[in-house]
Amino acid sequence: MTGAQLRLLAWFVLPATLLSACVPAVSLDEAAPDPPIQTSSAPPAAVENVPAPPPTLSHSPTSVPTPPPVPQPFALNLYQEGDYVPQYTFEWCVAASIQMMHNLIDDTGAGTWADSVQQGELWEMARARSSNSFNGANPLGWAQVLNEIGMGPYTVVSVADYEEALQTAARAIAETDRPVGLVLWRGRHVSVMSGFESLGDPNQFPEFSVTGIRVQDPLYPYGGDPWGPSPAPNSLLTPEQLATQFVVREPRRWSSNLPTGYMLVLPVGQSS
Repeated sequence: MTGAQLRLLAWFVLPATLLSACVPAVSLDEAAPDPPIQTSSAPPAAVENVPAPPPTLSHSPTSVPTPPPVPQPFALNLYQEGDYVPQYTFEWCVAASIQMMHNLIDDTGAGTWADSVQQGELWEMARARSSNSFNGANPLGWAQVLNEIGMGPYTVVSVADYEEALQTAARAIAETDRPVGLVLWRGRHVSVMSGFESLGDPNQFPEFSVTGIRVQDPLYPYGGDPWGPSPAPNSLLTPEQLATQFVVREPRRWSSNLPTGYMLVLPVGQSS
């Protein structure tokens, strides 16, 4: 080979070397093309019928019934200082009780009834409206006077059972805010029940027990044989203490269509 041919060959080898140096080295794995993504037109495999899970139950708190109310000690007393009035004769217990009942109803204290002349007039009114009363005043005349002078309506009732009589009186006071007349000594004497203590409020509990009775006895500080002394004004008596004087009326004491029992001059309805 001539020198000219060798030079020409060198010119062809040099560019080839330079070109091969500019191409990055790639392994066969890297140079392999990505595999094609396989697709299929076949329908998806059927999913077996699997039962749905049961619904989640909400655990709401169980409602607890409200327990019924328990009767609590209760007290009511209409008495205020100055309401008490004594009877000015041994016969005027009904008239003195009318004066006290007025004072208990009128809680302003502005028109207290305590005059002896007025007491005598009230006695005559009650006696004129009483029949078969041995020339005195009986519970029927007492109730009628109360109604006529604007403290009613009042009525006379006879209750066969002692505890029921106390409950009847207490319930009437709680419902009307007016006192109850008590017929004592088998019909020979009267006093006023101005309040009571009980286990349970009569306005909330149909069944309750009376544990104490507030009594205004116009005959204090005297009494009667065999009944014992009259209690002091605004005394709180137990049912057992009151039972020594609050007894069933004597049927032959005066005639009426009421059965034998514990007699009450009872407020009913709204005050007139």
